[in-house]
Amino acid sequence: MSGEHKGGALPLAQANPDHHTAGTAKPGFSLAGKTIWIAGHNGMVGQALLRRLKGEACTLPTPDRKALDLTRQAEVEAFVGEARPDAIIIAAARVGGILANSRDPVGFLTDNLAINLNIARAAHQADVDRVLFLGSSCIYPKFAPQPINEDALLTGPLEPTNQWYALAKIAALKLAEAYRRQFGRNYIAAMPTNLYGPGDNFDLEAGHVLPALLRKAHEAKSRGASQFELWGTGKARREFLHVDDCADALVLLLETYSGIDPVNIGFGEDIALIDLAHLICRTVGYDGAIALDPTRPDGTPKKLLDSSRLREMGWRPRITLAEGLAETYAWYQAQLAREAAA
Repeated sequence: MSGEHKGGALPLAQANPDHHTAGTAKPGFSLAGKTIWIAGHNGMVGQALLRRLKGEACTLPTPDRKALDLTRQAEVEAFVGEARPDAIIIAAARVGGILANSRDPVGFLTDNLAINLNIARAAHQADVDRVLFLGSSCIYPKFAPQPINEDALLTGPLEPTNQWYALAKIAALKLAEAYRRQFGRNYIAAMPTNLYGPGDNFDLEAGHVLPALLRKAHEAKSRGASQFELWGTGKARREFLHVDDCADALVLLLETYSGIDPVNIGFGEDIALIDLAHLICRTVGYDGAIALDPTRPDGTPKKLLDSSRLREMGWRPRITLAEGLAETYAWYQAQLAREAAA
């Protein structure tokens, strides 16, 4: 970071219209001795990043979410100004599945816009020169060519069932680009595919498809039910990446990447949702039926990322879907046991 500005905020109007750093490489970012703020440290991705960075020689502030509302600009500015982080990873987001998005489009759009706008502005004012923004694979056009390359962004209409969340995430990626172009900030962006793992949200209304199916299969087994429901035709295909593999990729990008283009983070293979449901049944030990409801939306028919850019940097996923499901289910069972004992 630029030490001469560290003691005070930079004027937001400061800009050099001839200063464009698109594609300009900067030296690697060393974690040693740095303060890294993971915005959203209580979430699934945030927890995975804390696990990943725990052994590194860096400081990881974890403010109480009750004392820091990321949708409140004044609170974000006050925290960043006091903590003076050397880098920020924006893992905070309001997330949910098709049902949650359809019920609260205003919340998904405004909360996610506010989180990224507030953190970016506060970071710039405090002269934080390293910020990693997280997008999502849902920001790509509904019918993007498969596998989806980063260049597919903004080339077609979005999937209507999650367009509100997607629009906010697209704005975040463009915000990173804007700060880089206008102020020379070393801000970068990554687009993870569908993530799962310990810390996931198993709420049937707010959760994503994988944890929701795990819960449905578990509850069907516990009740002795003959079947559980899967929305849609079961033909839609999704790519799933364990959150710990994603954390490894994000740390690699934070340390080494300085490009203007966002970077995909994907597993490299997708699976039909009906096949996922069967795999979950085997994981849970449930031998009942899966009832499809074709009156419900499938969402995007296929969503597989082209992660060749990241793989060229040396990253590979380590955790197979079967291994990850077993670990995630064990974590979910442990959570249920703790809740029952409380």
